[in-house]
Amino acid sequence: PAPPYTLPSLPGRPPMIGYLVLVPAGEAPPAAQPAPRPAPVAPVEETDPDGGGHPVRVDPQRRTAFVDGRPLELTYLEFELLAHLVRHPHRVHTRDQLVTTVWGYGHVGDGRTVDVHVARLRRKLGAEYRRSIQTVRRVGYKYTPSAARG
Repeated sequence: PAPPYTLPSLPGRPPMIGYLVLVPAGEAPPAAQPAPRPAPVAPVEETDPDGGGHPVRVDPQRRTAFVDGRPLELTYLEFELLAHLVRHPHRVHTRDQLVTTVWGYGHVGDGRTVDVHVARLRRKLGAEYRRSIQTVRRVGYKYTPSAARG
């Protein structure tokens, strides 16, 4: 792996840490190659285990998401983030894992990007379901369907 490299930052903003990759002349840098997209998956449905019948549904093929029967208006990345979390319930995802999985290998950013998108997702899920995406302090996030209502 390449050694860490501090990228120039804007005034008043923390420096971004990235990797400097030296590429021989005539070759394309690795980031210039498109990241492979995952194969389409079957619709995912997570229902409240208390039997309340209020599912969080994500259909990647139709790119639709519903909470309590209500359609969610999500951006491309919000949808990808929710679909990934719902597909792997109860699993803790680090911010770096989410950046790599949802944004792709070529993305230059930090964990704060994930924090902002999770906050937007929680707002769109509404008061009743915002706790279904739980923060694991100093690590990342996990989707917990049983915490959705309450």
